[in-house]
Amino acid sequence: MNTTQEPATILVVEDEPKLARLLADYLRAAAYEPVIVERGDQALAAVAEHRPALMLLDLNLPGMDGIEVCRALRRHSDLPVVMVTARVEEIDRLLGLELGADDYICKPFSPREVIARVRAVLRRGEARRGGPGPEAVVEIDAESRRVVVGGRPVSLTAVEFGLLAALVERPGRVFSRAELLDRIYDDWRDVSDRAVDSHVKNLRRKLDDALPGRTLIHSVYGVGYRYEPEPASG
Repeated sequence: MNTTQEPATILVVEDEPKLARLLADYLRAAAYEPVIVERGDQALAAVAEHRPALMLLDLNLPGMDGIEVCRALRRHSDLPVVMVTARVEEIDRLLGLELGADDYICKPFSPREVIARVRAVLRRGEARRGGPGPEAVVEIDAESRRVVVGGRPVSLTAVEFGLLAALVERPGRVFSRAELLDRIYDDWRDVSDRAVDSHVKNLRRKLDDALPGRTLIHSVYGVGYRYEPEPASG
């Protein structure tokens, strides 16, 4: 009996033919099955037809730009999305992530880097579907508001608890400061987004006390923070 697993389909939404073909070649070499779409207004139909495991989505597209594609997709699907863009302005990065993109990569890039990002996002998705794995080092009980880190209870303020819960809910996803302020304050209009940095600093100190030598919350320069435990050393 043939038990060979079919390769995962990756939808490439890219209007530059040379770049799309290059990405497709690298995806095939990495044992994925690429499907190329050149227009943003064709992307959702391609998702329905091909049922991809992940979408590589260019930001600047004819018909419908990547932001609108991602917004429309998120109304009915949690398909992993990696945004690809030559527009490096911070607002575009933030907006792409706030719409629910799982990662982004800026042009020019190494196709090998794209493959590495694709694999990482797919692994995170598999880990979420499979439930807590060996890296589930933080346990959160929302009802009792108890937090256990590496088997040790940790006392957090209400704001720190909300911050950690938001990050742990989506391991690997980058949250902007504005998104985190939405989670931890009912009305944050008079709160500086730098307040998040202060709370993260205090939270990191408490996590490090419970689990020395492990980095759980990572800074993403110019964007915000993500939760992704580093492997234990030694």
